[in-house]
Formats: sequence, structure tokens, C-alpha cells
Amino acid sequence: MNKIIEGGCFCGSVRYSFESNDYLSANCHCSICRRTSGAPFISWMAIPLTYFEYNEGTPRKLISSSQGTRYFCKDCGTPLTCLLDEYPKYIYVTICSLDTPQDFKPNSDMYVEDMLGWVKT
Repeated sequence: MNKIIEGGCFCGSVRYSFESNDYLSANCHCSICRRTSGAPFISWMAIPLTYFEYNEGTPRKLISSSQGTRYFCKDCGTPLTCLLDEYPKYIYVTICSLDTPQDFKPNSDMYVEDMLGWVKT
């Protein structure tokens, strides 16, 4: 059995876990990620839904576009996950909501055409 990776929101109201593996990851520079996070980009990891579970609390749902739904802590506002209609077998987890985000360097950048001019990759 692989190691279990854990994460959650800033205040601790929502916690999640998933089985460790070599998952796809990326920094997303799209305008929706920027607006929902208040940051220049969000770093995501794609986790098969069958490996992921919320262990504590229930995140609030935000339908952020016609193609996706984001989930965040209703108490502290931490962006946690995203579900995309295009890839229904995956949940996208914000890398910086992991307990050890330093262990999971994103391996690509996406929507670079939307990247802010002052961001360096």
C-alpha cells in the first residue's frame, strides 16, 4: 500500500487524504484560478476520485464556470479542490493545501497565454 497524503484548509475545518502516487500536476494561470484564489496562479494535482476522500468537514461548492466546480472551506475560504466536467474521473487538489506542499513540485504550466507579465516560470 502506498503512503497516505493529507491536507486541508487553513483553519482545520476541512481535511482530506489520498493515496500517494506520481500524479500529474501543474501551475494554472487561467483567469478563473487567479480570481478565485486572489493569487497569480494555483498549483494543482490530478488525483483519481477513487483514491481521494474528505475525512473531516464538508467544503462549500462554487460553480465557477460551465465546465467546472470548485470547493473551498466555508469558514476560512481556503481553495481546496476542483472537479472538471471534461475529466470526471479526477479531482484536482490545490498543492498548497497539502500538509507538505514542498514535497510536490508542479511539473508543468498551463494557460500560459493568460499568465501575468510579471510572473516568472
